[in-house]
Amino acid sequence: QVQLVESGGGLVQAGDSLRLSCAASGRTFSPYNMGWFRQAPGKEREFVSTIWWSGGRTIYADSVKGRFTISKDNAKNTVYLQMNSLKPEDTAVYYCAASRLLAGSRESGYNYWGQGTQVTVSS
Repeated sequence: QVQLVESGGGLVQAGDSLRLSCAASGRTFSPYNMGWFRQAPGKEREFVSTIWWSGGRTIYADSVKGRFTISKDNAKNTVYLQMNSLKPEDTAVYYCAASRLLAGSRESGYNYWGQGTQVTVSS
């Protein structure tokens, strides 16, 4: 079992930055690929970004490419999502997820999920 706890969400203005963190605990000795997803009100959850366990590869949704950066600190069992140039359409609950496989953008490929952290971007 792996427990994931997100933090760092909040209310910001358009153009501001936020950094989300996801701390993992439990069986973190196993290598997991980590992902960020988000769900806006009235919409389905969507892929944001993922990073390989080694940190050697990252993938981003087109909507966040060039603005968001995913990174991880294996020593701290923590994955981050640096979000710059935030837009009102980035408003959503952001979820951290862990996958034993190379799930990429496939939500079904992730085995563990955090409870989510709210990000609200005002115009």
